[in-house]
Formats: sequence, C-alpha cells, structure tokens
Amino acid sequence: MASNEDQPDFSDVQDGASSTAPIVEQTYTVVSGDSLSKISKHFYGDANHWRRIFDANTDILKDPDEIYPGQTLKIPSAPSA
Repeated sequence: MASNEDQPDFSDVQDGASSTAPIVEQTYTVVSGDSLSKISKHFYGDANHWRRIFDANTDILKDPDEIYPGQTLKIPSAPSA
C-alpha cells in the first residue's frame, strides 16, 4: 500500500472550483483535397495532431483516411503546449 507521501494533495481545492480551462470547440467543413493532417496543420500549426480531430469525430469517422467534402468536423481546442 502506498504511503500518504505518494498521494496527491488536494487540500487547497475549493468546492465548485475548476482547475482546467473551458473546452472551446470549433467546427470545420471538409473541402476537396483535405486530410486530417492538413486540417490539423491549419488549426494547430502541427500536422501530427490529426488524431485529436479524429478522436473528437468518431461518431462520423470510422477511418482517418476517409473524410469527404461536406462533412462537418468538430475541432477541439488546441493541445496544451
């Protein structure tokens, strides 16, 4: 069993306080020639964050390589630096 020293200290957390920033979500309508990495580069400045967009849209996307013009994708807030 872990000692109390290994446990996080939440004693200063107040009821109703939030330690996370609010989630800001945008939408984007796919156009011909788009890919998740291209959209990621546009919104986040880094094509490698494409999975963030895919994971936010698993209700309409089953394969990250299959997106189609006219689909409206949710774009989650930028990843923390």
